[in-house]
Amino acid sequence: MAEVDAFLADMLPRQLEAERALCGGDADAREDTWSSRDPVTLFGAAVALRRGRAEVGGTFAWLAGRFDGKRLEHYDLELVAAGASGDLAYTAGFEHKTFATADGPLSYTLRVTHTYRREDGRWRIVHRHGDRPPEGTSLPVLR
Repeated sequence: MAEVDAFLADMLPRQLEAERALCGGDADAREDTWSSRDPVTLFGAAVALRRGRAEVGGTFAWLAGRFDGKRLEHYDLELVAAGASGDLAYTAGFEHKTFATADGPLSYTLRVTHTYRREDGRWRIVHRHGDRPPEGTSLPVLR
């Protein structure tokens, strides 16, 4: 458990800060949490497969622009599972987001899975899969 705890203590604060920044229109912090070494992949909730650093990075910039006109009011990553062994790790959970928009509040939840690789002593994301839970899925209660 100590290996998982050390991984989470190092990675999660940086990742959460980066996701909040992305939801505010800033893709740079997310870029900094990702590996610059291929292979990297993204199965995004709003895009098809992105493969390779150039495609993934371009998607982050595009995604940051989609949050224009919205103000993040709430972001929570609810971990369901995490593991770490050597230089590889993973997390699985739910991202809960609420934005203020001109049309009123917008809330949604994504199921997310991340794979990480330790590079030069620092954890980096190498894969993200995010999607909306199926209709009728019972989701955890927001905290």
